[in-house]
Amino acid sequence: MIDQKLYSVLKVHETGNFTKAASELSLTQPAVSQHILSLEKELGVKIFERHAGSISTTREGELVVQYAKRMMALYANLKNELSSETRHVTSLTVGVTHTAESNQITAALAKYASINSLSIKIQTSTINNLYDMLSNYELDFAIMEGAPADNRWQYLPLDTDSLVLAVSPSHRLAKKDLIRISDVKKEKMILRLPNSNTRNLFVSSLEAKNMSINEFNVILEIDNIATIKDLIRHDYGVSVLAKSVCLDEIRKKKIVCLPIEGFSMVREINVVCEKDFRYPDILQGVINEYLETRRKY
Repeated sequence: MIDQKLYSVLKVHETGNFTKAASELSLTQPAVSQHILSLEKELGVKIFERHAGSISTTREGELVVQYAKRMMALYANLKNELSSETRHVTSLTVGVTHTAESNQITAALAKYASINSLSIKIQTSTINNLYDMLSNYELDFAIMEGAPADNRWQYLPLDTDSLVLAVSPSHRLAKKDLIRISDVKKEKMILRLPNSNTRNLFVSSLEAKNMSINEFNVILEIDNIATIKDLIRHDYGVSVLAKSVCLDEIRKKKIVCLPIEGFSMVREINVVCEKDFRYPDILQGVINEYLETRRKY
């Protein structure tokens, strides 16, 4: 049902090489080249620019690739929907942010999959990328911080979360009940990367008080939350993290999480999907499993 030319476009875009794309598609290199030339002629645009030893995707080509991905995902969804008419849903693709991946959400998804004989594929990325994947029908739904700004999406509240200062139990601040921002400025900080929602919320909270992240001693910027927590446990520095990602460490007394005076860095965690998502019972089931898992902590 899907035009073979679209497979060739996507594979050339992925590999950046006509010969390698042909090999992975079990086609000849001239056949792949002909697919691309034919599609360029049909659409009236240049999809790839050929250079000496390399190729690049044009601006129009990026749009072709984006829509090709959507068509592939829609076709896969169609087959899944038709199959589900005669039997229960057997697979889901769920997007989560790095913060969501590090708390009880993945455990809840695993339990829901086990109970309902489902195969769940989890895609972890930034919020912006997850919205792109939802738009391209590459995800069934996503779990992320904040409510969508576009009314195209529906969302169901899952939980609320807050940012805290995470320190090791042996740290000098660990015995305090409340931390002043002036105390934080004296510490070596290990933060999430600037494109993370956690980092952005901390920065915007500082800016609301006429402060800048440049006033702090940021020694490391890391995307991996598990690595950040490991460094905190070994007292290499402190971090501002979502409290939800530290619950296991708090329970085991491996990390101490403290509120920062005057900073209410609270955010929603929502389940986001298309408004016409056909299986609301699945969403509610995942939410119920999460709440049950959350109660254990």
